Amino acid sequence: QVQLVESGGGLVQAGGSLSLSCAATGFTFSFLSMSWHRQAPGKGRERVAVISRQGARTKYRESGKGRFTVSRDNDKSTVYLQMHSLAPDDTAVYYCRAVRLDARAFWGQGTQVTGAA
Repeated sequence: QVQLVESGGGLVQAGGSLSLSCAATGFTFSFLSMSWHRQAPGKGRERVAVISRQGARTKYRESGKGRFTVSRDNDKSTVYLQMHSLAPDDTAVYYCRAVRLDARAFWGQGTQVTGAA
């Protein structure tokens, strides 16, 4: 089993920045592919960013390119999402997701991010 705990959400003014963290336990972190997802009220969950096991490769949703940066520290078993130029449209519950080598996926409980107008 992989346990994931997100932190760092909150209320931020338009144009502001926020940094999320997701700490993983229960599995060798460097064997996990990690990603961030979000779900806005009344909408489906969408992937925001993904990072490979060693952090060499990243991919972003188009709306996050240039504003969001995903990174990981395998020694700390933690993945991060730095967000800049936040807008009301970024308001959502943000989740981290881990995928093991056997393709089994695990989710964190989510952290609320609210971009004020």
